[in-house]
Amino acid sequence: MSKNWQDITLALAGVFQSAALVEQIAKTGYVQPEVLKCSIESMLDLNPPSTLDVYGGKLENLRTGLEVMRELLKPNSQKHRETLRYGLGVLHLQKKLAGRRDMLNVIATRLEQVNQQAQHFSSTHDNVIANLGTLYSETISTFRFRIQVNGDYNYLQQQRIANQIRALLLASIRSAILWRQVGGNRWQLLFNRKDIARQVDDLLRRI
Repeated sequence: MSKNWQDITLALAGVFQSAALVEQIAKTGYVQPEVLKCSIESMLDLNPPSTLDVYGGKLENLRTGLEVMRELLKPNSQKHRETLRYGLGVLHLQKKLAGRRDMLNVIATRLEQVNQQAQHFSSTHDNVIANLGTLYSETISTFRFRIQVNGDYNYLQQQRIANQIRALLLASIRSAILWRQVGGNRWQLLFNRKDIARQVDDLLRRI
């Protein structure tokens, strides 16, 4: 059966877009509001009709992730090394999470509650982000393997930014789950790089 490389690439772009935002906010204390919104809202629609609908139904919403992937897929690329490390760490955590049905159920239940909260405030309201950050801490952070985020100490010490980082890591894991569901696996990152790179270029041309 032929792989749906477009869906695999879109979900992978979601993984690396959220990972790129983690690197950005950890180093600069800033993240583009619209890109943050896309990552957060990707967790709140639990029954999307298509892969692209997870990200608001617009390719433009995944521009950052696709541009990061284009650089990462170049031979001997030295750009976005932290983002790559975070992204690969997320794929590892997703595999661990897949074996924990109990934790997946907790996450799904809590995300429904956060979705209700987002209806009253907004998807990127501090209270919503804080709840997502707490959810990450109480679930994913209990695994022995943890993603160590590097950045400016002055930013990393701020609770608001720490919440955003955890929420974004959770969003990246959500995309990793989607990536698995549409047929993605780690071997493709080694043996199908050209297939994925072609999809990235095609998708960016369509934006």
